[in-house]
Amino acid sequence: MTTPEDVRSRLADVLTRARDRSRALTDCVDDDDLVTQHSPLMSPLVWDLAHIGNQEELWLVRDVGGREPVRRDIDELYDAFAHPRSTRPALPLLNPTEARNYVAQVRDKAWDVLDRSPLRGRRLEDEGFAFAMIAQHEQQHDETMLATHQLRRGPAVLAAPAAPRTAAIPRGEVVVPGGEFEMGTSTDPWALDNERPAHRVSLPAFAIDAAPVTNAQYVEFIADGGYRRRELWSERGWAHRVDAELDAPQFWVDDGTGSWWRRAFGTMEPLRDHQPVVHVCWFEADAYARWAGRRLPTEAEWERAARWDPVSGRSRRFPWGDAEPTPEHANLGQRHLEPAEVGAYPAGASPLGVHQLVGDVWEWTSSDFLPYPGFSAFPYREYSEVFHGGDYKVLRGGSFGTDAVACRGTFRNWDHPIRRQIFAGFRCARDLERDV
Repeated sequence: MTTPEDVRSRLADVLTRARDRSRALTDCVDDDDLVTQHSPLMSPLVWDLAHIGNQEELWLVRDVGGREPVRRDIDELYDAFAHPRSTRPALPLLNPTEARNYVAQVRDKAWDVLDRSPLRGRRLEDEGFAFAMIAQHEQQHDETMLATHQLRRGPAVLAAPAAPRTAAIPRGEVVVPGGEFEMGTSTDPWALDNERPAHRVSLPAFAIDAAPVTNAQYVEFIADGGYRRRELWSERGWAHRVDAELDAPQFWVDDGTGSWWRRAFGTMEPLRDHQPVVHVCWFEADAYARWAGRRLPTEAEWERAARWDPVSGRSRRFPWGDAEPTPEHANLGQRHLEPAEVGAYPAGASPLGVHQLVGDVWEWTSSDFLPYPGFSAFPYREYSEVFHGGDYKVLRGGSFGTDAVACRGTFRNWDHPIRRQIFAGFRCARDLERDV
């Protein structure tokens, strides 16, 4: 049985892990780099750092702890809805030293709040939800800061071991039988509001790729004129392809001899054939699927493939079961600065043999970001409710830059279909003529 002290210890671990990562992503560059906006799509790194501290102050120090504000005067500066990313460099932001001091001061108070919280009795504190929410929020911004590092120019400042290779490449597709399953969750104590509530969904049988689409497969699409063939693209997709002059995934470079290279965190590397393709937008994924005579999976299909256990008939937390991810299960947590080759994590495959549904690359689905039946915003509308019904497509599964605390079989991510700076790839699916 899990005790409050067990929960407290786990919360301390995930909060510490998030803060260690935030420091690593900001301490590796100088102050000039921290205040630079490397892309209008992203904030200066120093904004993300102080925003992390401000959210922690709002929810843990002030709300859960009932303490006096540390810096009420900066709340508006770090309100993500008050200022679009493109305008944030012009704000009177905390400088790097002030930002570091601020987040350290807030964390000291948050530790005291964690020590004193009963971790029960109030929905915000039950099972440490507020603390877990803040750890997830920080890790989500850490992944955003990692994407900023990918966009920055200059010498490499991050390092990690190369992602695993494999000789056992999963090929082809897996048939997922039709039927009803439980989608979402009403029991995971750290699940966020858009993952709730659990509800029954019935699907016909379908086929889904055993692994994400690889670089080598995507090169075939390019070589066959995939970016020039209007019939492969939706109307909006083609207009965006022309306007943005898309001709390959972001950060790919053709060396003129028929070989492709990829710029990754300040280094140029030859394209690895068996890695999942990354940095493609939804429109590119959709066009590839049409070229392959297939389609993108729906969000419900993705979750059934990832969570449904054909033996027990129940939905599990992860493809491999209910246990937390380990380095044997998935490429998560920035252990590597790239996706692993497909087939590198056989221990993480689903019972039906679908590989790498968690980690490596976020996977685009065909679904719009909408609430589940019975959805209720908690603890604030701005986390997900305000995005429902907008121009957003759902992504699933997490990437090599996603921490395990912010990744599970029910976790939902979303973004505009034109976005490519995120660590996103995809796999394909298809209908079956009859249920299997």
